[in-house]
Parts: sequence; C-alpha cells; structure tokens
Amino acid sequence: MKVVVTDNTHAVYAAVICHLIKESAKVRGTGIAERSPEYIIEKMCSSDAVIALHKGVFAGFCYIETWENKEFVVNSGLIVHPDFRHQGLAKKIKRKVLEHSRKKYPEAKIFGITTGLAVLKINYELGYKPVTFSELTSDEAFWNGCKTCKNYDVLMRTEKKMCLCTGMMYDSKHDKNKQKHPYNSRTLSRLKKIKQALFLKKKKVGS
Repeated sequence: MKVVVTDNTHAVYAAVICHLIKESAKVRGTGIAERSPEYIIEKMCSSDAVIALHKGVFAGFCYIETWENKEFVVNSGLIVHPDFRHQGLAKKIKRKVLEHSRKKYPEAKIFGITTGLAVLKINYELGYKPVTFSELTSDEAFWNGCKTCKNYDVLMRTEKKMCLCTGMMYDSKHDKNKQKHPYNSRTLSRLKKIKQALFLKKKKVGS
C-alpha cells in the first residue's frame, strides 16, 4: 500500500473519489462536503491532497484546504474504499496529510471537524485536541461547505458556535500533554449523544 502526495497523474481517480464521498455522506447521515471531480483534480494537481493506492487500485484519499490567507488549514474529505477498510488505512492517510500540511503550510493552524468517533480517536492520536468553533476559521466559504450536511440547520441555529460535529485542532505540544489528557472514547461518545439529544430534539419540536 502506497500513500503519496498527489499530482496530475492521479486525476483519473477523481470520479470514483467523488462517488465514494457522496455515498459515505448518505450512510453516515451527516456531512462530508460534496465536491466535483474538477475540484478534486485541482487539489491533486496543486499537491494539496494525498492518495492511497494498492497496485494501482484506488484505496483512499484526503485533501487540504486553506482559509484566511493560509492562516488556517483543514484536512477534508477523508475517504477509504470499502475494500480497504478496517486495516488502519484511515490513520495512515490522516498521518500523511498532516505531515504534508505541516511541511507545506508551516505557519498555519491545522484543524478539522467531524462527528465520527473513529476519526476523533485518530485525530487525537495524531496530536489534535478538541476546541470550540470560535477557535476555527471565520471564513464564510468554509462554513458554506456544511450546507450539504442534513444538520446544517443546527449550525445556523447556534450561530455557528456549536453543532453535532466536534472541532479539533493540531497541538504541537501533544506528545508532552498526552499522559495528562489520555484519549477517553466514553467521554467523547457521551458528548456526541448529548449533542444529538439536545439539537435533534429541538429540531423535532420546531419542525
């Protein structure tokens, strides 16, 4: 399995990547921002993405977006083909795209938002820590990417202060703080359930 930074030779995989992102969003019931093949190809050609290949067969992908004059960087669109799941590939891709982001945008604050407990765990192990949405980019273009998520109304109701997603930002001091703040899956799972109960209940009442 090879996980590499993309270039224009990887454009042939753009259509299947977009299809998998769309299908994954349907299964999860929450948003992975949908992107066009043209957008994915642009990311590939500018080396703002990483791709996993197994003997030339597509296995996984993740791309980089920059906001506020490259002050903020987000690793988005993580996807692993069903044939290659449950093999630790997602973490390999996340590690590679994080390393590439730090190298290409050394001054940027690297963050992400997710509802998935598995991704939260991977992020923490790679050095991310939970943060409030106010610590993330204020760029409207970033938040507009959430419009394809069925929980977008939650984000709007809270004036972009909170949603079912958890914001996480890379912490360069993570290795020193890891023992002080060990990963606790039960705590994050409970947080997710509280958010769902709070926001989805309000949605039903207001609908």
